[in-house]
Amino acid sequence: MVSQRKNGTKKHDHFVCIGGGTGTFVVLRGLKLYPNRLSAIVAMSDSGGSNKRIRDEFGLLPTSDIRQCFVALSEDNTGGAGLLRKLFMYRFEKGNGISGMTFGNLFMAALTEILGSQEEAIRQTGKVLRTKGAVIPVSFTDTNLIATYEDGTTVSEEHFIDEPAHDGTIRIRRVSLKPEAHPNPEAIAAIDAADVIVLGPGDLYTSLIPNLLVKGIDDALRRTKAQIVYVLNLMTKYGQTYGFSAADHMSALETYIGKSVNIVLLNTSRLSPQALTLYAKFHEYPVVNDLPRNSYFRVVKAPISGKQLVQKSKSDTLVRSLIRHDSDALARVLMHIATTQRGKL
Repeated sequence: MVSQRKNGTKKHDHFVCIGGGTGTFVVLRGLKLYPNRLSAIVAMSDSGGSNKRIRDEFGLLPTSDIRQCFVALSEDNTGGAGLLRKLFMYRFEKGNGISGMTFGNLFMAALTEILGSQEEAIRQTGKVLRTKGAVIPVSFTDTNLIATYEDGTTVSEEHFIDEPAHDGTIRIRRVSLKPEAHPNPEAIAAIDAADVIVLGPGDLYTSLIPNLLVKGIDDALRRTKAQIVYVLNLMTKYGQTYGFSAADHMSALETYIGKSVNIVLLNTSRLSPQALTLYAKFHEYPVVNDLPRNSYFRVVKAPISGKQLVQKSKSDTLVRSLIRHDSDALARVLMHIATTQRGKL
């Protein structure tokens, strides 16, 4: 969609998506079908699966979330581009030492060696995939996520927070980054230039909030004139948001960015009974809407969940979401929000 400048010329809306993992992938894949300017700000504290090996064996910052954003934003207009997308998402299932690794992560590791800079390797990977939009690491600081729970327990590294060995019903009291992470100036600039900022969906404490912990990101979100839309997760997460309602999610966000959210987007579609049965085995359930009718934010309800159960690679050792938001439906609602807001200007 386009908006009208005061001098009569037109400009595209600038959507900035903040998060990581499959949630941001889903948002970007839908929004790229519209003539907007797109930027994805991605968390850089992941320490599980392929990312752990990238960090431990190559001494690099994690690249899985960056890879997924690149694939989501890559152009569809040629068969070659489609093949590259499949190649970057391919996870090896055979080979000693390589099983479980993705081609995309190995490509970026090799390109870093060639170019001598991971920052430049990320930039050039976007050119290879001909992405429609920018993928921006929130920080280049080598840092780890630390979670402190209500019982006083402290857990270090995102992977152990995401898949807890402890009692996952105990709530997280706070999370932090150690050492303190300095912001990528491009991330701050993108927030400052945004028309619409999309937070989530994705794991609250390991995909979304790690971005907000980077010094300066919270301040940028507090001062932005953009509409901030929070896409609420479909399901709770054992070890992170066990028993969380919609209001609990909002309360957690307010801890880090205050009352900055303008719109909360909720799903109204019926979720797959088969998926819900499988989720229940892991103590995970649909997020209950208990948001107040009168608040500083507006609640938008729409049928935005996907209908298909997600299958993962046999060599993927991480726990993945079975149901996700529908990219096209989510993008339509976000575009409507942008259009409606533009009409008020």
